Amino acid sequence: MSEYLILGIILIAVLWFFNRDRIKNKFFPDQHKNYTIDDQFNSDKREREKEIDRLLGKMGKNGINDLSPKERKRLDELSKK
Repeated sequence: MSEYLILGIILIAVLWFFNRDRIKNKFFPDQHKNYTIDDQFNSDKREREKEIDRLLGKMGKNGINDLSPKERKRLDELSKK
């Protein structure tokens, strides 16, 4: 019986070791690191620019016709900000 207990403890330790990042992120999520309003604004602006670049990069020879209606709407929303 004690062999099963030792084996169970070892199994739990191994599972914890390989899943420690997932467990940490679930119980202790990362906090936003933007300390000021300017930092938050610049972070949001970079995210918008990345998404716009991704959508514009998807457009090939056919231009806007390569985008789905949902992507076109999102590009319009982002370009208005």
